[in-house]
Amino acid sequence: MPIYEYICDSCNERFEKIVINKQQEISCPKCSSKKATIQLSVFATAGSGSPSSGSASGSGGSCCGGGCGCH
Repeated sequence: MPIYEYICDSCNERFEKIVINKQQEISCPKCSSKKATIQLSVFATAGSGSPSSGSASGSGGSCCGGGCGCH
């Protein structure tokens, strides 16, 4: 069951709902309006392996990046 993010067209309240099917009626928890717009969800993804993503593999460093000489 996906969780969808909405914004109320009446009061601009942002809220999330677990949606079992697309015919499920959605209502704002703040004002009870049935008019809401689905929002684009932001989610986490796996890093690319570049040094800025926090991955030490392939960078030539150890657990801390190699600066301390612990390995």
